[in-house]
Amino acid sequence: MDFKEFYQQVLKIKKLPLPGEESHHKMSPAMRVQWLKSNEIRKMNPKRAGVMALFYPDMDFETRLLLILRKTYNGVHSNQIGFPGGKVEREDTDILATALRETHEEVGVPPDAVEVLKELSEVYIPPSNFMVSPFIGIYQNPLPFEIQEAEVESLVEVYLKDFMDNSNHIQENLTTSYAKSIDVPAYRLNGYTVWGATAMMMSEIKELLEQVL
Repeated sequence: MDFKEFYQQVLKIKKLPLPGEESHHKMSPAMRVQWLKSNEIRKMNPKRAGVMALFYPDMDFETRLLLILRKTYNGVHSNQIGFPGGKVEREDTDILATALRETHEEVGVPPDAVEVLKELSEVYIPPSNFMVSPFIGIYQNPLPFEIQEAEVESLVEVYLKDFMDNSNHIQENLTTSYAKSIDVPAYRLNGYTVWGATAMMMSEIKELLEQVL
């Protein structure tokens, strides 16, 4: 989709209510939904994180959504697909500042170049005990991305048309923190399987976009 057209339409999401957990559940294993219903998350005193779902034009002015492949390391999110972002630091004034700072650090996008359209519903990640706040951002005049090599393996630049294509919504047999070898709803994008918390956030974004595009 041409970015200029996309931008004119996507501004409408500012006025839309958030689909929330209902959209998250579409991309959640049934066991995860049951786990969340039977546990009081706030009592676990989760750490906070902010991430940015960044839409931008490529060189052909096609609309893209930026994802990243994280480095392989000794941690629960090793070698996974996600949005740029990370945990709150002391200098952050709020959770949006966290998302913008981390996006700058991980992929080189200046905070003042991002037009933030909307804060999305929080997503809790049990294995790492993080409560994540996602934001939708627009990067109208992108500079070349600069990855933080210590944390980011590569960029995953997804065409909007592929993200919105329902044929890329799949079921994949995976081992998760809840169970071994279970069918998990996921997206298949640029050759990668995107599942878990990132897929849940994407589900809410997709539902919002379907109302305005």
